[in-house]
Amino acid sequence: MSDVRTTLLFTVKFLTAPPQMLGKTPIGDRRIVVVTGGSFEGPKLRGTVEPGGTDWILLRPDGALQLDVRLCLKTDDGALIGMTYRGYRHGPPAVIERLNRGDTVDPSDYYFRTAPFFETSAPRYDWLNRIVCVGIGHRLPEGPVYRVFEVL
Repeated sequence: MSDVRTTLLFTVKFLTAPPQMLGKTPIGDRRIVVVTGGSFEGPKLRGTVEPGGTDWILLRPDGALQLDVRLCLKTDDGALIGMTYRGYRHGPPAVIERLNRGDTVDPSDYYFRTAPFFETSAPRYDWLNRIVCVGIGHRLPEGPVYRVFEVL
């Protein structure tokens, strides 16, 4: 086996609305966060985040946030790209409390990882339909920011 190698695909910044709380379900506390916009930029593509995506967040009994996101990216040349990802955010309770208050927290103080996948009909970006990626995130008051890496 060889080592895992990656290359930066893009950095994406999301703008989000306040969460809608669905409350306690049999598997944890569920909230839905609407993505209201944002932008992304990388060596091979750049553009904006279309409003209307959602993150169905589950706060699990072990304190981890489980993410389940579907949204749409629009490249600067007009192509639409569906982006889905699942992931986790967790850390020491005091750090998570600071994040929840909207404080700026050093990303090395907590774990925030995702596994994005893409779907598009745009011929120029067809290669996105066949790659695996990982994202490393951090949370700002206005929304999350991820560096998304293609696994080579």
